[in-house]
Amino acid sequence: MIAHSIEIERPPEEVFAYLGQFDRHGDWQSEIVSAKVETEGPVRVGTRVKEIRKIGRREQETSFEVTEHEPPHKSSFRGVAGPVRPLGTVTVEPIGDGSKSKVSVEFDLVGHGIGKLFAPIARKQARKTIADNQARLKPGSTKAPDNRHERREWKSPTSKI
Repeated sequence: MIAHSIEIERPPEEVFAYLGQFDRHGDWQSEIVSAKVETEGPVRVGTRVKEIRKIGRREQETSFEVTEHEPPHKSSFRGVAGPVRPLGTVTVEPIGDGSKSKVSVEFDLVGHGIGKLFAPIARKQARKTIADNQARLKPGSTKAPDNRHERREWKSPTSKI
């Protein structure tokens, strides 16, 4: 299990709403090439997302499903395809007067079939990637993942800026 936390100078409602914009995850997750929500309506338990991720030198299609969704504080997910599947929870907690948030990630990669051989190696890489990606998540970060594009302005649907 990988656990990592950061502080963001935004209220939990804004942070959680931003994290729920799956099409924006490539702004701060370096390995995401594209992401598309496959289900209709707002994010909820059962929402499915298809991603194209760069894994090593190749691109691979992956999918995950939201398994728990408690705005603005907690969301969990599990991979539904592939030999190595993610399993994780993101929590967003207020800090002090609520103008800042603590974002915590608990994450694991579970091997299925041949993936049982690769999961330990993938976990080692994920440990570093998660810390780097969370650093990119902070508003004002100038690190665009893999220089694919300039980082878009950090806004959530509830943002007042």
